[in-house]
Amino acid sequence: MGYKMVRIDKLGKVITGNTPSKNKKEYYNEATTPFIKPNNFNAVSISSLSESDEYLSHAGAKVGRLVEEGAVLVTCIGTIGSVGIANKEICFNQQINAVVPNEGIVNNRYLAYAIIKRREQLKAIANAPVVPIINKTQFSAFEIPLPPLETQKKIVEVLNKAQRLIDARKEQIRLMDELIQSVFYEMFSDPVTNPNEIHQVPLGELCNLKAGKFIQAAQISDLYEDNMYPCYGGNGLRGYVKEYTHDGSYPLIGRQGALCGNVQFAKGKFYATEHAIVTQPTVELDTIWLYVMLREMNLNRLATGAAQPGLNVSTLVSLQVIYPSINSQVEFANKFKEIEIQKALLKKSLLEIENNYYGLMQKAFSGKLF
Repeated sequence: MGYKMVRIDKLGKVITGNTPSKNKKEYYNEATTPFIKPNNFNAVSISSLSESDEYLSHAGAKVGRLVEEGAVLVTCIGTIGSVGIANKEICFNQQINAVVPNEGIVNNRYLAYAIIKRREQLKAIANAPVVPIINKTQFSAFEIPLPPLETQKKIVEVLNKAQRLIDARKEQIRLMDELIQSVFYEMFSDPVTNPNEIHQVPLGELCNLKAGKFIQAAQISDLYEDNMYPCYGGNGLRGYVKEYTHDGSYPLIGRQGALCGNVQFAKGKFYATEHAIVTQPTVELDTIWLYVMLREMNLNRLATGAAQPGLNVSTLVSLQVIYPSINSQVEFANKFKEIEIQKALLKKSLLEIENNYYGLMQKAFSGKLF
């Protein structure tokens, strides 16, 4: 049996954020109150909101939208349905709606989980085709299932436990990535500053660097089907297409956009668009080592252009890079593969834990868990 559906504005006070005038320096001259924006949210789980890349002064907070610890915040412009809970007194901008929950009716963490569970329904009511927007009236009228308060607390306890397992597994995967970096630095040190004075050559002497081919967006599918190949653009995997440009194992460098300089590793048959630079070794070179070395070079620092940052192939061709012996490259690549095997096992475990979490969510909000 399902629970009664209740409007959000019946569960607490709804407040839409604002941005104090940037023309008044006195609003921003002290780091007193965190000023929360959509980029402060985790797009998947409940964010703990207590820090920001921008702060308001006492004067700024007085003209901003201020909520206390425990308020539930939801992004409602652009990225719809990211959810966070204030861990201290914060202000927030106009892309966010906050709910100051009535604690006698709803548990704030239950409210956050319920909005996450119905995120797709929230996205469906966004009323703009280009930039999705949910206004305060629409958000206030949005409904969530509401069991008794004691049941809410039980649901929160179960979901918190499941979320902690997910977070722990993600942390293990992150530490595996750190281990790869640590092994690289132990063997080769920082490839940018090269304190070990490893032999250096221009990247163009090691590889042929060439951008891929243009393909129309309509030809790229979000979903994989048989006889389709991964398609890489400037920011990584774009989707799947019915043809391929390369067959092998190559590092790819993103050449256009804010994330230009990011490095991906493509294996097998794949399509590289004009925004991805394919690095094909022309000398004896381990491509796994090359991939990690390029990743650690922080190539984004070489970008030019403010409005649309980009990387020139000519800049990369002349870039000085370390060139250790092939034996040391292979030694590192073998260690990389061992770590990746462990990482793959952790990712498989994470998928199982996440599936269990989604199953619990389904039962919890349909009245089948308690």
